[in-house]
Amino acid sequence: MAPVSPEAPRRGRIDPKTRRQLPEGVRFRADRGKYQVRVWAVGQNGEWRERSFYVETLAEAKKLRSETLARRFPEGSTTLTDWHAKHWPVIAGSVRPSTARAYERGWRLRVKPWLGHIKLEKLTAGVIEEAMTEWSGNTSTRIDALSVLSRLLDGAVRARIIPLNQARLARRPRMESSSSLRSRALTASEVQLLLASVEDAHYRRYVAGLVYTGMRANEATALRVEDVDLDHRTIHVRRAYSIGADGRGVELTPKSHKERDVPIPTPLVAPLVEAMAGKARGELVFTGPRGGRINASNVRRALDWNTLRKKLRRDDLRLHDLRHTLATLLFDAGASANDVQAILGHSSMQMTERYSRARSDVAKRAAAAIDSLFGGGDSR
Repeated sequence: MAPVSPEAPRRGRIDPKTRRQLPEGVRFRADRGKYQVRVWAVGQNGEWRERSFYVETLAEAKKLRSETLARRFPEGSTTLTDWHAKHWPVIAGSVRPSTARAYERGWRLRVKPWLGHIKLEKLTAGVIEEAMTEWSGNTSTRIDALSVLSRLLDGAVRARIIPLNQARLARRPRMESSSSLRSRALTASEVQLLLASVEDAHYRRYVAGLVYTGMRANEATALRVEDVDLDHRTIHVRRAYSIGADGRGVELTPKSHKERDVPIPTPLVAPLVEAMAGKARGELVFTGPRGGRINASNVRRALDWNTLRKKLRRDDLRLHDLRHTLATLLFDAGASANDVQAILGHSSMQMTERYSRARSDVAKRAAAAIDSLFGGGDSR
């Protein structure tokens, strides 16, 4: 049964200007010289709440009284910071620890300083876009900030605080044109130079695991001996290692919660055999010189990543680009898009096809097709 508004008809409210009875929910406040509009609605905790508004004329009072937004969203005056304090645990508990860390930084460094003081009902796509122009960081970090804002507003919509998530209407920051995934990949000769430049065998084996399997860094970090099948030349990717917001490490399922098998090419067999020598089934495959867990952060420190970049003449090289490298090499070697998607564990074919030359070579193929129709005649 729906709750009944505590507001009841109030008679005897007379408009001093017209000497007529005022509509329900409207009264004239002589001490302010204005009309007071009182609206009752259900709040985010299911309780009835009243909001009051003051306007100059009876016409304005009637209009405001009839507005459905005022009836349905009585707590729109909540600030974004106040709502974050209430709703953040819900968001943090629904995403991976690494995502929660990125969202926390986005909130603390970008969203809160620019938008935290604004009432939820006053947040518009225009206000959000204006704030984004002032945010520091690259495109990826600004998108993270917009994402946490969008999740906050999604929660506010579900709680009936606002009618619409305005962050979904705001224009997302554009990715830099130089961020082509194919352009970030290493060539086969650059892969050889990279591995030859890593002096410590422990880290060299880890880097080889990344470039020859396309595993994400946190997946290789969590790889255990029992996951490696040398007889069938496959690795079963079933775990990923992540650092939570509290700084503690935790093992989770891979991204998108999809386990998968990746092939072990010949150049990786020897490094894997060396890495697993003398280890039990449940032990980590890739460990550091002292037997500790290898992860992306300590690899970059141990390898002097900036020096490696200079050797390769790739000042913007990232560890994650080794994953891009395998995807590109697979396509160039003739692998099908379905196979590449399965090996990389992409959630969609659209993501996989970003590594293919199929679209970039379309003009060349079209020209060849037309030439074949006209006999490849001289264009003069």
